[in-house]
Amino acid sequence: MHSIKELKNIKGKTILVRVDFNVPMKGNSVEDNFRIKKALPTINFLIKKGAKIILITHLGKGEESLKPVAKVLNKYINVRFIPEVIGVKVTKAVSEMKIGDVILLENLRMNKGEQKPDESFAKSLAKLADIYVNEAFPVSHRGDASIVLVPKLLPHYAGFQWTDEVKNLSMAFKKPKHPFLFILGGAKFETKLPIIKRYIKTADHLFIGGAMLNDFLKAKGFEVGVSLVSDKNFGVKEMSRNKKLIIPENVLVKTFDNKYVQKHANEVSKNDNIIDLGDKAVKMIEPYIKSAKLILWNGPLGKYEDGGAGTTKKILKLIAKSKAISIIGGGDTVEIISEMKMEKNFSFVSTGGGATLDFLANGTLPGIKALG
Repeated sequence: MHSIKELKNIKGKTILVRVDFNVPMKGNSVEDNFRIKKALPTINFLIKKGAKIILITHLGKGEESLKPVAKVLNKYINVRFIPEVIGVKVTKAVSEMKIGDVILLENLRMNKGEQKPDESFAKSLAKLADIYVNEAFPVSHRGDASIVLVPKLLPHYAGFQWTDEVKNLSMAFKKPKHPFLFILGGAKFETKLPIIKRYIKTADHLFIGGAMLNDFLKAKGFEVGVSLVSDKNFGVKEMSRNKKLIIPENVLVKTFDNKYVQKHANEVSKNDNIIDLGDKAVKMIEPYIKSAKLILWNGPLGKYEDGGAGTTKKILKLIAKSKAISIIGGGDTVEIISEMKMEKNFSFVSTGGGATLDFLANGTLPGIKALG
């Protein structure tokens, strides 16, 4: 892969930059601009080099306009929003660009060719520019046209954040430092299973939280009430016998009458909903954090949108004080870090969600192969 640091003599050149501005939205407002800010170093580098920059991204499932995103982006750089993906208006706007200009095209997923992926759509995008840059690590696990087809049609490079993602996340499987603690949360067990299978061999300890914990508690014979559990058998019972797994049994439940109560797993009733870990679980992990030299974390430890963010915040604060290399990932976890304004307290905060998981499990992604 080639980094944009290698780009020379690009004054007047048109650069197509695939960013990931798939940000959390509330109505027509951007709730968190973390991913937008992470793309700025690459954009500003290209501006200073005298390039003309075309930004392309998706948002949601393709029904939402990027106009509110453009409004937020304009707080940092001057950008012109074009409310179309391809076509006459886009071609005209590009032809009118001057050195240092930045335009943002409309939501890529409004065109079916993006996710299909369609070669003619990829060619339409590639015709707009001289060079392609991938600065969209969080979507580089997808086989979308803008990720895997456009790089075949243009000289291609990786952006600064994209390069940092690969470099830092690789620490987990390229001679990781020990003791190595992996904290794994989140809701979808099937997406975490490859991670557990891989890192149960290389990490010293795996601390389990999130909805996944419910599956482990159920496999151990505990009542989990109305809590979220998988509807498939992933061999959790056999897995839970591994001594590397840390399975906390102190949880926070939401009762049928909407009260929040900390309980031991053997006290959970049929009407309880496990939404987070309890204080004893925090004390349980504390010595592992203190002794670790590498801490990798993916996914929140509770149902944070339902009042279950407490333990995630407490453990983040413990890690921030530790001397370990700390790498944090997962979209929801990053949202909490952004809310707490703690990004600078960790060695690296990944912008990726599913891409981070896939990269950690497989060591590569379709977007990486496309830049190879």
